[in-house]
Amino acid sequence: MPTSRLVVALDVPDPARAVTLVERLVPLGVLFKIGYEAYYAYGASIKSAFERYRADYVLDLKLHDIPRSVSAAVRAVVAPGVRLLTVHALGGPVMLEAAVGAAQERAAELGIPVPDVYAVTILTSIGAEDLGELGLIGGPGENAIRLAALARDARCAGVVCSVREVADLRAFFGNRFGTLCPGIRPAGSAHGDQKRAATPREARDAGADYAVVGRPIVEDADPVGAARAILAELAP
Repeated sequence: MPTSRLVVALDVPDPARAVTLVERLVPLGVLFKIGYEAYYAYGASIKSAFERYRADYVLDLKLHDIPRSVSAAVRAVVAPGVRLLTVHALGGPVMLEAAVGAAQERAAELGIPVPDVYAVTILTSIGAEDLGELGLIGGPGENAIRLAALARDARCAGVVCSVREVADLRAFFGNRFGTLCPGIRPAGSAHGDQKRAATPREARDAGADYAVVGRPIVEDADPVGAARAILAELAP
């Protein structure tokens, strides 16, 4: 199985279960994503598993604070195996620039590849009807492009966005500006709290660089089989 754009979100409460998932899925060439639940509950053990199985991963902490605090946090979390880390575009250009600079500096000190910094635009759990309450003008796509422009100018490698925004982002910023798309659900799967979900085939057709899938894989009785089915949909 060739390396794919599939990112498996390890959103599980049990560290032993997370380690087992890494062991079983790493031969498929997937990336893994750890967010709040895994990082705060059992970050040391899951990072040890990544190192043991030589698995690359996305560190999805969505950092959002003053530039100095975000810079310090990035320096603290950059480590071997971290391919990509996330920050919030709403933190503003100075914060984004601080994150990118800190990632480059820390990676150089450690002698490891520089992880890509991706900026979160509009969460896929937020629908068009929610934006007005947040004080944002326009639809999800318009806001995603506006925030992506900030990220691009701050030298971020890409953005976290819905599959629905990928085509417009490609048109504005070209193919070298990456897109990581959560909310990917196979046809027939429950969307849960995702309001702007898409299927793996839609992610592939839109040209998403990374398609993030969590529950449809990690909660399946056969996670390897579920991952293989999604990889088949993502295949060109």
